[in-house]
Amino acid sequence: MSLLEVEDLAIHFGGVKAVDGVSFAVEAGEVFSIIGPNGAGKSTIFNLISRLYKPTRGKIMFDGRDITPLQAHEIAPLGLARTFQNIELFDHSTVLDNLLMGRHTHRSTNWVQDMLFVPAVRRAERAHRRKVEDVIEFLELEAYRDKLIAGLPYGVRKVVEIGRALAVGPKLILLDEPASGLSVEESQEVAYWIEDMRRDMGLTVLMVEHDMSLVTQVSDRVLAVANGQPLAQGSPAEVQSDPRVMAAYLGTEVYT
Repeated sequence: MSLLEVEDLAIHFGGVKAVDGVSFAVEAGEVFSIIGPNGAGKSTIFNLISRLYKPTRGKIMFDGRDITPLQAHEIAPLGLARTFQNIELFDHSTVLDNLLMGRHTHRSTNWVQDMLFVPAVRRAERAHRRKVEDVIEFLELEAYRDKLIAGLPYGVRKVVEIGRALAVGPKLILLDEPASGLSVEESQEVAYWIEDMRRDMGLTVLMVEHDMSLVTQVSDRVLAVANGQPLAQGSPAEVQSDPRVMAAYLGTEVYT
C-alpha cells in the first residue's frame, strides 16, 4: 500500500477547472515531485491534499486512511506536514518559537494543567524543546535560534519554514517550491537536506518545484501537470523528454 494515494482529484472554481483528473501514488521513503508551468495547478494539488480546499471529486488516501472528508486541522496529527510557496511564519517571534509552533499537534495536556504548569506540562515542554533543537541542528540554524523572523534574510526564512514542518514530526512532508527565490548555493543545500530527510529521518517527500536541476537531483519520480491535468509520469529524465511536457513549457504544438 502506498503512503499517499490520490485518485481522480479535481476542483472546479465556477467554470475554471484548476485541477481536473489528477491521480498518482507516493511510496514510503520516496521523493516525488510535481512540475509544470505557472498556473498548472501544482500548489492547488497541495492545498487539496492538506485539506485547505475541498475537492469537487476524487479521493485522497494517506497511510491507509481516507482523509478526503477531514478538515485542515485534522491533517498534521496524522503525520502530514507542509511548507508554503509564500512564507507563512510569525514575523515578530523568534526562530525557536516558530519551530515550537510545529509541536502544537502533539499537545497532550489541558489548559488547566498548562496554567498550573504541572510536572506533566514541564516534561512535555522539555520533550518538545529537544525535538526542536534536533531540527535546529539538522538545518544548521543555531546562529538564528533567538532572532526574530522579521530581521532574517529571505533564504534563512525559507529554511525556518522547512524546519517548522519538520518539527511536526511527519511521515510525509510537502515542500511547496522550497528553492523559490534562493541562490544556486542555497538550492544545493536544500537538495542535501531533502536527501538527509529521507536517509536520516526516514521521511517521504512530496515536492512542487520549478528548479529542474533540484528536481532531477533528488526525485525518484516526477509528475508533470499543465492546465490542471496530468501530462506524464516517470523518472525525471523520462518526464523531461516527453513531447507533451516540452510543449507545455515551450508553448508549442505537438505533432504526431
